[in-house]
Formats: sequence, structure tokens, C-alpha cells
Amino acid sequence: MTAPDTQPLERRHRLEDLPFDNSFARLPPHFHTRLAPWGLPDPHLVIASDEAAALLELDPREPARGEFVEVLAGNTALRGSEILAAVYSGHQFGHWAGQLGDGRAHLLGEVRTANGPLEIQLKGAGRTPYSRMGDGRAVLRSSIREFLCSEAMAALGIPTTRALAIVGSSHPVQREERETAAVCTRLAPSFVRFGSFEHWAANDRGDELRLLADYVIDRFFPQLREAASPAAAMLAEVSRRTAALMARWQAVGFMHGVMNTDNMSILGLTLDYGPFGFMDAFDANHICNHTDHGGRYSYRRQPHVAHWNLHALGHALLPLIGDEAAMQEAIDRNYAEVYNRDFVALMCAKLGIAAPREGDDELISQLYGLLDANRSDYTLFFRQLGRLPASPQGPTADAPLRDLIIDREACDAWLAAWRERLRGESRPDGERQQAMNAVNPKYVLRNWIAEGAIRAAREGDYDELRAVHECLKRPFDEQPACERFAAPPPDWAAGLEVSCSS
Repeated sequence: MTAPDTQPLERRHRLEDLPFDNSFARLPPHFHTRLAPWGLPDPHLVIASDEAAALLELDPREPARGEFVEVLAGNTALRGSEILAAVYSGHQFGHWAGQLGDGRAHLLGEVRTANGPLEIQLKGAGRTPYSRMGDGRAVLRSSIREFLCSEAMAALGIPTTRALAIVGSSHPVQREERETAAVCTRLAPSFVRFGSFEHWAANDRGDELRLLADYVIDRFFPQLREAASPAAAMLAEVSRRTAALMARWQAVGFMHGVMNTDNMSILGLTLDYGPFGFMDAFDANHICNHTDHGGRYSYRRQPHVAHWNLHALGHALLPLIGDEAAMQEAIDRNYAEVYNRDFVALMCAKLGIAAPREGDDELISQLYGLLDANRSDYTLFFRQLGRLPASPQGPTADAPLRDLIIDREACDAWLAAWRERLRGESRPDGERQQAMNAVNPKYVLRNWIAEGAIRAAREGDYDELRAVHECLKRPFDEQPACERFAAPPPDWAAGLEVSCSS
């Protein structure tokens, strides 16, 4: 999801004039429950994303209006919206969890834009019939993390839901401790998940399963309608999109933390930011969610879990596909092909290799072994690598990178292999270094950076939040004013933990 081209101000919308369509609301009543959000008392704007607002073609002055805050707090309904919470089911940590659903999310509706449909969803706007034992609220802490990461991922070029704004309130919410409530407004072409299909399959509701498949195909994959098996073709397309997403996660060092099937987007978007993390000291087995005691969603396992989740989706679609071999073929061939191709291509770009060739996967594997053995900072390593010359100029020239590796001898050996590979392309250093800086971010949303913004925001100071947001809009650029955000974690951050609690 990228921002459309700017257009004259007079053609921008006010929030109450958005052109709603609401295709999901036209599905039969058992797909969702219509209900109003609970709203927030005395709401105030915490932060808004101009880039996300541009996706809706909103007037950039909208966030300053009181009406904007009231709508996004859930206190006022928009003309044309049809507010609902969707039902779905899913596997959580590999176990069937049964019926789930939008336990604290309210879909306001779907807006027609120049770049296609875009749904607006309030996250944290109160209880729904799917809240189970929850209160339907989100807290300021988790809302800030979701807002920042959604917009940071978009700037990194990784498919994601977007975050329009956070509205806060002094309304108390009890988690491990007493916190304050907030609502994060999310945008996506669709919030349909793998678990949306699992729900109907598990309940042996074939008509609803087919209806949902037809809806997704007609709305988002119309080119698949004429396939011999549209459901198998859709599964293949979802497999390709998911594989491409996993390759991008792995290449940038992102960990989702809760890859349940109800958190997997049918469109291949990064969905539901909970206990996520970006890699600091590299550890292939790193677990960013401290409630994931078995390490199911560790960095190393993410591509395998996505493949497992696709098979859960495939089994849900089996009544429509009709043949298990065809179902497995749609997943396995497409997923492996796209993931392997994209991951090697992304990593070669990070290494400054213009044209991938056979044998590059071995150089990449050796690098991961080096990083893992030395617990080197993942983001800093690649950024420093992009500054090195292709011809060896001695330890002094390589010092900024060598200082990240404890085993200097192993580092020098890998650098020699890397330089030998570069010699096969004869690309000028300046051109290569510029290309590497364009794909190796200097700034990512490290947990300690998010925590600093959260701590300040809890005291009513949103300046740090805005500073982080502005910095992460340009993750590949040198930004002297943001230099502190490019540093490895400070000592005080060593004990930071994130979990599913929000």
C-alpha cells in the first residue's frame, strides 16, 4: 500500500465526505455483527500519518479538526459507513482455537479510492460478540507500536496494513498494570484472513465458504475467475504473496511474533502488530514474543510457519478445490519457488550483487553463520558493509565493520569471499554503494526506540513519537538529526520484553 500522487487540495475529501462502498457488509449477516463502537471519553489526537491519509485522498488539514478525533475515537459515525465486526476462526500457536473474530476491532466501511478499495478499521474501540473474555480495548502502548511499525514497514517497501492515526484518552484499562485506552485506525484493502476461510470449513458451511471465496476472487483476484479451479488459483496466488512477504521479513530482520492463521492476510499484507521485533544482535533462533515459550514463531521458523499456515488455509479450501494433490501443488510449488527466488534476490541486493547467480546462496549462508556466531547487529552490519570498497585496503578501511564481529579472522575470510564475488561484476564502488544504501536501512523500529516514544507519550509528551515517525519515513537516508536512532540498543533496553498483552 503506497501513497497516491498528490492532487489539488480542492479535490481532497473531508472525512465525512468519503465515498463508501462497503462490499464486505453486503455479505450475509452471519459473516459479521453490526454494532457501534464504545467510543472514548474526552479523546485527543496522539498522532496521524499524512501518508496514510493520502491513501484515502483526505484533505491534509483533517487531523486538526475535532470531528476527525470524534470519528476515530468511535464517538461519531460517518455518513455512508456500515460499522461491523467480522467473525473468523483459526489456529493459534499450532492448535485449533475455534471461533475468534474481531474482538476489539470495528470496521467502519470500505472507501473507494483512485488506487482501489480501502477499508477503515478502528482497533480498540470496545467489546464485540467476539471479544471472549477481553474488554475490547487497546492501550496507548500497543497502539503506538502498531502505528509506528505499520508506517515504518510501508516505508521499507514491505506489504502491510497502514495506520491512519491514534486517538488517546485518560480512560483506564487494566493489563499487567493500569494503562490508558487508545484507538488505532488501520487501513487495508481487506482484513480477510486465512482464519476467515477456516471458520466456515470447520463448521461444515460449504455455501458460506464458497461465497467468501467468490467474494475475495471477484474483489481482488478477478483475473483468476476463468481458471479451471478458481479456488486453487486463489490459493496459489496467496501462496506466492505470502512467500514474497516472508522473504522481505527475513531480509530486513523483522519478526512478527504471533503468526497465527487468524493473523495472516489473504492479500499477503503484514497484519496485526503485537509482540513484533526487528533483529538487533543476530540470533537465528531469536524469539521476540516472550510468551512464545516453545519458540514456534522464532526468526528462523517464520518461513516454515507461513508454509504450515498455507496448508491450514489449503485444507479449509479443499471442499472447493476437490483434490488434495492439487491443493498441495498450489501451495508447495508456488511458495518454495517465490520464497527462494525472492530471498536470494533481496540478499544479493543487500550485498551489492547486481545479478544473482548460482552459488550466491552459499555466500549468504556463510554470512548468516558469521552473524549468528558473533551476535552481530544485523542492521548495522549491512549498512557498514555498504561503505566498504570492493578492493581490499587493509584492516583500517574495514574497521567499522570488523568492529561488529568478535572473530576478526572469520570476518576477514568472509569479506575476502564477498570481494571475490564483486570482482565478477566490475561495478564501480560508488554505484554499488548507492544501490546498497537504497536497500539496507539505516533506521528500523528497534524495540528500545519504540519504548522511548511510549514512555514519553505516557507522560503526555508526543514529541518523541513524532520524531521517531518522521525518521522512519526515510529509513534509507542519512539523517543527522536522527543519528541516535541508528545506534544499537542501550544498556537499559537489555530487559525489554514484548508479549501478546495489549
